[in-house]
Amino acid sequence: MRLARTFGVLAVALWAAALGRDQFDGWVDRTEMPELAIETGVEVLDRRGSLLRAFQTSDDRWRLSISVADVDPEFLRLLIRYEDKRFYSHAGVDPVAMLRATAQAVGNGRVISGGSTLTMQVARLLEESGTGSWPGKLRQIRLALALEQRLSKEQILSLYLVRAPYGGNLEGLRAASLAYYRKEPRRLTPTQIAMLIALPQSPESRRPDRFPKLALLARNRVLERLVGDGALKPEDNSGQTLRAKRHDFAALAPHLTDRVRSSEGGQVIRTTLDAGIQQKLERLAAKAVGEGGQHLSAAIMVADHQTGEIIASVGSASYANDRRGGFIDMTQARRSPGSTLKPLIYGMGFDQGLIHPESLISDRPMQFGAYAPQNFDGLFRGDIRVREALQASLNLPVVSVLDRLGPANLIAKLHQAGTSPQLAGDQAGLAIALGGLGLSLTELVQLYAAIAQPDGAKTLAATQKNIAPLSSVLSKRASWYIGDILKGVPRPAMAGRKDVAFKTGTSYGHRDAWAIGYDGRHVIGVWMGRVDGTPVPGAFGGELAAPLMFQAFDKVKPQSDPLPAPPRDALLLGNAELPRPMQRFTSRSEQKGVAQDHPKVAFPPDGARVARRGGAVTVQIRDGVAPFTWLQNGAPVLTNSWERQAQLVPSGRGYLQVRVIDARGRAAGTTIFAE
Repeated sequence: MRLARTFGVLAVALWAAALGRDQFDGWVDRTEMPELAIETGVEVLDRRGSLLRAFQTSDDRWRLSISVADVDPEFLRLLIRYEDKRFYSHAGVDPVAMLRATAQAVGNGRVISGGSTLTMQVARLLEESGTGSWPGKLRQIRLALALEQRLSKEQILSLYLVRAPYGGNLEGLRAASLAYYRKEPRRLTPTQIAMLIALPQSPESRRPDRFPKLALLARNRVLERLVGDGALKPEDNSGQTLRAKRHDFAALAPHLTDRVRSSEGGQVIRTTLDAGIQQKLERLAAKAVGEGGQHLSAAIMVADHQTGEIIASVGSASYANDRRGGFIDMTQARRSPGSTLKPLIYGMGFDQGLIHPESLISDRPMQFGAYAPQNFDGLFRGDIRVREALQASLNLPVVSVLDRLGPANLIAKLHQAGTSPQLAGDQAGLAIALGGLGLSLTELVQLYAAIAQPDGAKTLAATQKNIAPLSSVLSKRASWYIGDILKGVPRPAMAGRKDVAFKTGTSYGHRDAWAIGYDGRHVIGVWMGRVDGTPVPGAFGGELAAPLMFQAFDKVKPQSDPLPAPPRDALLLGNAELPRPMQRFTSRSEQKGVAQDHPKVAFPPDGARVARRGGAVTVQIRDGVAPFTWLQNGAPVLTNSWERQAQLVPSGRGYLQVRVIDARGRAAGTTIFAE
């Protein structure tokens, strides 16, 4: 009977315990949970994942995303050893620690040590509740138990790492490590770990930047305890100094990061920029304008013309609303490009068979209707080689070439290269050859990337998803001619690189100074001037922007990538060896007195589909003066020909562009489809 009574009491006790446990579990299950998704600031990263720029959260806090995997394992080990030794074994509350803390408080009449676990601290941080009342403490216990039921230990640790306070508007280990030590928390010294463990316990009174003595005492207490517990070696407790400065967060490429933040969205934006190169070029731009007066500004852009990736983008020499207008992104502002379009115009002339680098071209006074351009220096040089005309950046020869090509065709090429030129009126005139339109630095770098990549460049972009292919702008032959000419442009003093093709430009009134150059891999563009468009007396692209461009090349890499070798169809000939029509360029004004029997394509008509016979197509011309030069897709295939019929062999099925130039430089052409 007694045994039965004992079993009955035991059963009732077990039932009561189970009922209590069920009630307790239900109480925990019914816990109202706070928002666990914590807002962190937007981060813009470079090509290797390094932080270019961090943005504050909507409540103006520096709080950055971080996980356990992003943290030095030694920090986690010492944090748990110091704050919560049984973190991995308790269910949110550590009874041993709470009993110890209670006994110490009763025995000493004041709180000696806290009994809060890391999970309870996370609960307090999530609800931003204090610990000064028993209801508040009970709520933390309940929430800690609920967190342990619903989250893993790693997730709870990650919440602590994101929300722990570190003074002022700093929250989370990563923000604190960057602000106080300028480093990601992947590898920390024992003294740095100790400081970052001590700070959240009293984040305002222990701020190293405001109260360095109190911060030092708190850090050293953590070190002493960890050494005393055997968690650290005695030699790890040797730091007596304290780095007391709070640093600004990274803000590289501020103009570009503002744009990608708005356009891309998301919390983490990966770019193609190189943080190291970006930082060097920002310093270079600041130094360059510092020597040129308080209103001078500068912008620099570096791109990989093989991949379309923007490597660096310096929008101005500062990022302040100062006299330089530093907040304005001058990589995007449309300004007059000066002479920087001349290479494209000559390249189009090469592709049309109008000129060759060794062709003679006239540099004499010319009148194009009401337009009478002048050379920059007011001088005339008579007949000069095209190569020399471009290297000297003469105005009259290039305008005469554009007069033959047509301004509308130049605008079409600019669009084809991925730019959007801004015209002053409805139609383009010949003045666009000398900068009479608007282009941005980004667009000029895009244009030169297209010149450097004749197989088809890519749209330049700072994120991979925005890079897209473009159609070819120039042939390989014309592109090589341009590069070969531009690498012979006279260099500024101290510019040692010989394998860089570059062109300078100065807009009307010395408002803008430009220098755009490329080697076998990179293209770099520089703009210098005043943001408000006021003239800069004595500012020339060659003297102001070109030295900065070559310095930028030196910052990007120690040696230039070689420019490509000449293609097979390049005519490496002197002037006397060229086909007669290409020996001297004939402008429209020089053609006025010539008989109007210019050549015409008699067969086949433009746009016709023609069957190949024996692999060839027949083309016939009439009128014109022999001998003739026949060009197939821009390459000469017959020279000094007295026949008015030619058998042309296309490389395969597709479009074939045929052009014929007579002895007086007059041309006719047709485009057919060879079946």
